[in-house]
Amino acid sequence: MFPYDYVHNHCMIDLRRIQVLRAVHQHGTVTAAAAALHLTPSAVSHHLRELARELKVPLVEPRGRGIRLTGAAHVVIEHGDAMVARWEEAESALEAYRSGAAGLLRMCGFPSAVAALLGPAAARLRAAHPGLTVEVSECETPTGFDLLLSTDADIAVLAPSEEFPYPGDARFDQRTLLNDRLDLLVPAGHPLTAREEGVRLEDVAHEDWVLPAPGSCDHHQRVVVFCAVAGFTPKVAHQVKEWMAVSAMVGAGLGVSLIPRTAPTLSEHGVVRVPLAGEPPLARRILTCVRQGSRDHPLVHNGLKALQEVADEVAAR
Repeated sequence: MFPYDYVHNHCMIDLRRIQVLRAVHQHGTVTAAAAALHLTPSAVSHHLRELARELKVPLVEPRGRGIRLTGAAHVVIEHGDAMVARWEEAESALEAYRSGAAGLLRMCGFPSAVAALLGPAAARLRAAHPGLTVEVSECETPTGFDLLLSTDADIAVLAPSEEFPYPGDARFDQRTLLNDRLDLLVPAGHPLTAREEGVRLEDVAHEDWVLPAPGSCDHHQRVVVFCAVAGFTPKVAHQVKEWMAVSAMVGAGLGVSLIPRTAPTLSEHGVVRVPLAGEPPLARRILTCVRQGSRDHPLVHNGLKALQEVADEVAAR
């Protein structure tokens, strides 16, 4: 599923080279672009030289010890995104004609999405389409976009982050899969577990909290923002990132936390999930992301359909 050549005015353009140029623009250096695309720096430089030769315009110029893109390069990137998307659309149409019940589908996502969404969706696809091979890999959000661009993944399940491309990024088709509601996690026997009326976030304003360290992941900032809206700043007594570790710490009576419905906990930790009252519900948004133009590819379509079915079941809990 990688674009090859595009012919215009008797000039053969290798669209892979436009992807390489786009990667240099995104990552800032030839070395970083090479790592993201699984190429050597010399191969990236070769692609840039060949693309400049094909287009008869300079694409890079020296800047200190490195390089920077020329104005012509930015024009190529702007129009190249549309060319690559159209190629993906053409390929999707061809594959739709051939049918998509067999082949290789590669999906990736952050850890709790793998456990709650991608794993069950992969099992569902394997049962429905025995000829389909599904590969699932775990990754963080920024890596997911590199996997899509290098065609090492066809579907990424991601949560928005500071590195997340803006919604109008021409390379990606991003759509909401699930608004993953957040529950208050408290130790068994906590007074709020017996309250019959609705529990609100401000009810734990004076509690100790177990949260990831600032900057370690987006959940810390998400919780801080929700608490600020509720009128307080959480007193973070323990900085823990992994959900199982959060579950153990809360179960030991060391604090409370907010945890997504898709995140795992262990009953032996002695924790209770308490749903929060109020509108709108506190949630993190989970998206599916594919390369622009590839959403209707039969394999991708089947994968997205299975993911949506699993997500709908999670939302109904």
